[in-house]
This record gives sequence, structure tokens and C-alpha cells, in this order.
Amino acid sequence: MNAKPQDPVEFAEKTREISRHYRLAPLLHTLGVHVVSIDEMTGIQALERLHPLLPMKRGLVERREFEYIRHGTLSLISGLAVALGKIVSSTMAQTRGETDFAAYIEQLIQSDPQAEWVFIVDGLNTHQSESLVRLVARHCELDDTLGQKGKSGVLARLASRAAFLTDSSHRIRFVYTPKHCSWLNMIELWFSILVRRLLKRGNFKSTLDLQKQVFQFIEYFNVTMAKPFKWAYKGKALSV
Repeated sequence: MNAKPQDPVEFAEKTREISRHYRLAPLLHTLGVHVVSIDEMTGIQALERLHPLLPMKRGLVERREFEYIRHGTLSLISGLAVALGKIVSSTMAQTRGETDFAAYIEQLIQSDPQAEWVFIVDGLNTHQSESLVRLVARHCELDDTLGQKGKSGVLARLASRAAFLTDSSHRIRFVYTPKHCSWLNMIELWFSILVRRLLKRGNFKSTLDLQKQVFQFIEYFNVTMAKPFKWAYKGKALSV
């Protein structure tokens, strides 16, 4: 079944909002507001190659054997500080469910608990969960009755939870990319760097080794390569 076509007006409104946050991120940073682009990279395989790489020689490219041993997979959750171009927090685990994502957001907030936070994420259901609503309500000291999931109040439906989490009056809030537009999430640019620089050519003897090498790469990236991405897209309506 074909996906429901994107509403051009809704698309334009959301992309303009995201682009505005990217553009204003350096100024917001000076005011103590954190704009963080977040997403998950799932199913990262810990592959150990059976034979060593044959390095480049004059007239020869690097050569790799196709055989490998599978040691399992991990999911990575990472956040990119838009104003700095740095990875500010990452976690790796075998799961990436509602509790995993909420725990990740809690970890980020605790790094500056009194600050204002804007999280740019896609519309995955775990990004609009009951756990996130309760987390934001607790940190923002909102005394409103949240209701009951599936029955009443803010927690009743996915749409009502999303409306609460995107409320611009909250000190901690979320901005969602349009459907099928994960490319608008700046962290995807960094994920492509991770794949090209480490995962594609890596050799991992276990999931623990995979985690270790990913975290080492993040540290190396932040010290030697990190700089703000130049975001040129300004948000345009889709042609009908």
C-alpha cells in the first residue's frame, strides 16, 4: 500500500521551523539554549573479518576478504549539538525502545538540568511516548493532570502527547521532522560520517569491541573533526 502523500503546506511549515532552529542555534547557544538533533542507528553489526586486510600498494587498492563472523548487533542513540557540530551524548544497547530513549533524554537534560532544551527528532512513536511526557512534565514542574494513556488527558493519544511535547512554552520541547523526511534531521549527516570512517571498514571482535570503537571514534571526531554543519535548505513546499 502506498504511503499517504505529504501535505505540501504541512511539509513547508515543519521544514521552515526546523531550518529556523538550525539557523538560530549559534545564537540560542550563547543564551544557554541547547538545540540537539537526535536519532537512532539500529542493527549495527559487530563483524569480525576472518582474514586481515591487505593494505594499499602502488597500483593496488586496499583488499578485503568477504568472509566474516557475526557477533551480534547494537543500536546507537546519538545527539548532535547543532551550534557546535559535536556529539554531546551517545548510548549503545541491544534495544532502543521507549525506556531506552527516555533514559537517553534524561541523561542529556542532567548535563544542564536548568537549561532550555530543543530536541529535533523524527516522528517515531518512541519519540512521542508516555515516558517522555512524564519526563518533560517533571522537569518543567507542570502540575496539569496528564490523564491516562489511551483514555484521557494529554496521554490519551499519540497526537495529544506530540502536542504537549512540542509546546513552545515548555523549557524542554521537541521539534518533529515531517513523515519520510529523516534527511531533515542533521544527525543523519554525522551517521554517514560514522559509517564511512569506521563501520564500513571496521573489524569488531564482539559487541563490546564495537561499542568501544564507536565511542573512541566519537571522542576523536569531537576533538579533531567537529564543526557546525552549514545548513542551506530553507524549506520549500512540495510540488503537487
